[in-house]
Amino acid sequence: MTSLRTYVFLDSLQPQLASFIGKTARGFLPIPEMASLFVEIAPGIAINRVTDVALKATTVVPAVQVVERAYGLLEVHDHDKGEVLKAGEHILRYLGLKEEERMKPKIVSNQIIRAIEPYQAQIINRNSAGMMILPGQSLFILETEPAGYVAFAANEAEKAAHIYLVNVRPYGSFGRLWLSGTEAEIDSAAEAAVGVLEALTGV
Repeated sequence: MTSLRTYVFLDSLQPQLASFIGKTARGFLPIPEMASLFVEIAPGIAINRVTDVALKATTVVPAVQVVERAYGLLEVHDHDKGEVLKAGEHILRYLGLKEEERMKPKIVSNQIIRAIEPYQAQIINRNSAGMMILPGQSLFILETEPAGYVAFAANEAEKAAHIYLVNVRPYGSFGRLWLSGTEAEIDSAAEAAVGVLEALTGV
């Protein structure tokens, strides 16, 4: 039986998240303001069929498809929000599930490190595919379960505050997000990210 771990619609990809996906993904790269859908299911191998269903039914294209033993993640996007929503409807119909049967996101950890030290900034930058964190900036780290929801949190945080997207990992057992910026902006971003996740419904 297939379980719907993540199902979330992003109405407008923000510039940094779109650019991060473009830098790290192997599929068709999105640009800012496109609509996007993240779907994560178990078992992972079934995401191949989910991708096939979405692409045959609509004009959406995929940027991210991660197939793990346990979980599979798909991201599709399009300039037309209606096409993205329609792709989601076809995916749900194929799975025999409803949106409200998705898992409700759980915040596993949520922390802010203020005035980060230079050596820790260097370590973080070595392992990042996004923006660099500079010494003295604040760092927000968020961990979610299921993993896919962390992309939604990143997008909404970028809408809410002037921050820098250091890294985001929306696949695996847990999703992880790193944001940097001034103390005030990071506080605003953290509040937005946590708030949108807590507002999502699911089981």
